[in-house]
Amino acid sequence: MSTRLNLATLSLMDALDLAILIEMEAFKRYKMFAEQLGHRFTGDAASVFASMAENEAKHGQELETRRKALFGTVPMRITLDDLFDVEAPGMDAPRSTMSALQAFEVALSSEQKAFAFYDEAIPHVANPEIRALFTELRDEETEHVRMVREAIAKLPPSAAVELEEDDDELPML
Repeated sequence: MSTRLNLATLSLMDALDLAILIEMEAFKRYKMFAEQLGHRFTGDAASVFASMAENEAKHGQELETRRKALFGTVPMRITLDDLFDVEAPGMDAPRSTMSALQAFEVALSSEQKAFAFYDEAIPHVANPEIRALFTELRDEETEHVRMVREAIAKLPPSAAVELEEDDDELPML
């Protein structure tokens, strides 16, 4: 996980933009994984990734609403090129035979990665508004980690079973 940004010099608008883009990157990655795997049955790995994409999109939209209330339509100065895998799962995460449990473990790791990013960023930020924002976002990631862990705990034993590979039915990854 990384950014090419100097966190100490971010404005509040830039910090919000960074948070929005982090959610956008994760949304796009989860959506891509769901499409790559293809839905085969309710509760499969693709379903997990599709659900995570929805969650990331919702959080990103909440941040966009907040940004617009504060800064109107001022264009972003930060782009997706300024970050990589801050919260998004690694590109090598999906496997055509992965179980729902394995997909949730990918999601858990990604939420933990986002928590670590904000937690490690806070000491590098002098602006009190940005420190407060990053603290809030870190705490939200704590809640996301808890939610994914609860979802894992509720999975039936069958959710841990990897699928058998069927070259005729599975998309190429």
